[in-house]
Amino acid sequence: MGQILGIGTTHSPPLSLPEAAAVAYVHQALNAPNADPGYKDRASWPKGMLDEMGADEGASASKAHRARMVENFRKQRRMLDEFRPDFVMIFGDDQYENFKEDIIPPFCVYGLDDELEAKPWTRKRYVENGNAWSEAQGWIFKVKGHREGAKYVTSELIRRGVCMPYAYKLKEALLPHAFLNTLLYLDYDRAGFPYPVIPFHVNCYGSEVLKTKGGHRAHLFQTLEQQGLPDPPGPSAAMCMDVGAILAKSLAASPYRVALIASSSWSHAALSSNTKRMIPDHEADRRMLEAFKSGDYGYWRRQTTEQLVAAGQHEIYNWMLLAGAMDELKRKPVIDDYLETWLFQSSKIFASFRL
Repeated sequence: MGQILGIGTTHSPPLSLPEAAAVAYVHQALNAPNADPGYKDRASWPKGMLDEMGADEGASASKAHRARMVENFRKQRRMLDEFRPDFVMIFGDDQYENFKEDIIPPFCVYGLDDELEAKPWTRKRYVENGNAWSEAQGWIFKVKGHREGAKYVTSELIRRGVCMPYAYKLKEALLPHAFLNTLLYLDYDRAGFPYPVIPFHVNCYGSEVLKTKGGHRAHLFQTLEQQGLPDPPGPSAAMCMDVGAILAKSLAASPYRVALIASSSWSHAALSSNTKRMIPDHEADRRMLEAFKSGDYGYWRRQTTEQLVAAGQHEIYNWMLLAGAMDELKRKPVIDDYLETWLFQSSKIFASFRL
């Protein structure tokens, strides 16, 4: 019988940037062309936002926010090392990185080759700003795949009624950042990441992925007009949770020890129309968190696409698969940390479902 560890984490891009660039990321949003004019006057800001900005334009708060994230990633790495999985399956989203106009699948399991040599710092933002580890642009991060495990998972999902796409090759040279950042952070101290990885793509951005070309802050910097009908939506919360439940059944019947990792922050400020795209939707996140802590997965299942999109919770669909799997296994989470923030784009939740 299979053994399953559940982990919820984040792939927050600013954590991979040097501190100065991460703080600049905040000010770029505040000064964006389409930023809500009401936020130009700091006297109108909520107290929590003022407190984070402080007297040093957010530098101290950013440093503390980063330190908490790093400590949580170290804790999650220890969980993995204690569990020693046969493979790690990461639920993450592709933001116009591999999937573009030629195909946008609702889900996709990647059965990667035995070893992939990723060069994360060749992306434009790192060429321009450097990275948090001061690693060379040509530095290589080695990722092991687990094609047999990917074949097993995909075959079982199809047998159990899920029309599951799969891929053996990446169209681009890099893993989408949702997966690659997660691995970089789980190996924050660069001890090496020895566990094979199966990326499990979720179309979190649905109707917006092509319109914004994956840029979650596109609405702040561009005028995006809708031409004709919207593009088709991504999978619903209920669909994601159903697939997660079937996945849990499949893995429980397998010979594998598997760590299931959902990677994303929750409400993103720049995506939340409820908050004029300037701060995260804390109320929506808090309601989701309370339901999550109590194991009220029905509340999660009932969330509509319209509700989640208005709250900027697009990427929580990654967590929906994990929640569906853990509901099937009758497990409630341990909330290891909840980093609520006003300035730093999104609140981060670190959670685990231990054996």
